[in-house]
Amino acid sequence: MSAPLPIVMAITGASGAPYAVRLLNALASARQPVWLIVSAHGWRLLQTESGIHDLHGFRDHVGEDAWDANVTVFDDNDRGATPASGSAKVRGMVIVPCSMGTIASIAAGTSRSLVERAADVSLKERRPLIVVPRETPFSRIHLENMLRLTDAGAVVLPAAPGFYHQPERIDQLVDFVVQRIVDQLHVEIDIAPRWGDVSE
Repeated sequence: MSAPLPIVMAITGASGAPYAVRLLNALASARQPVWLIVSAHGWRLLQTESGIHDLHGFRDHVGEDAWDANVTVFDDNDRGATPASGSAKVRGMVIVPCSMGTIASIAAGTSRSLVERAADVSLKERRPLIVVPRETPFSRIHLENMLRLTDAGAVVLPAAPGFYHQPERIDQLVDFVVQRIVDQLHVEIDIAPRWGDVSE
């Protein structure tokens, strides 16, 4: 059996670090290869919201064995890195959380960073691209940019958890959103209740 194709995962500066940490943990624990890109503002976000100051701290949060076996890190400033090429086969890409600045840049096709270039490649190669904004309220500009991405083939998946499973802890809300993300990536991971699994 061939090894699964990697998933490109990017973290930018919008609020929502717990979603990123949980997603990477879930993917790595499921032995799904991940190509990780963290923007400068993404690192600031991880520090502010999750107490993660550097790669070593991130590795500790994810788990050393899962990280070492499945996570490859790329510098966001290196626009010539592997995720920037359409010839590099990947399963798809997710940006979580995805800032409105990143969404605007992808919608405009500017490719100023590796995150933006990898997203541009996902669209041009017709591969799954999931962007997870955590912004409220949305301005008309935000909505128009998200519509442009949707029209180009991306999935806009706001970090908007449901409540029908009657969550009692923050991590249950986080898992709800992460479950929707992995479903869009077609990765077989079950970490949150689904409709019909919840007793009435």
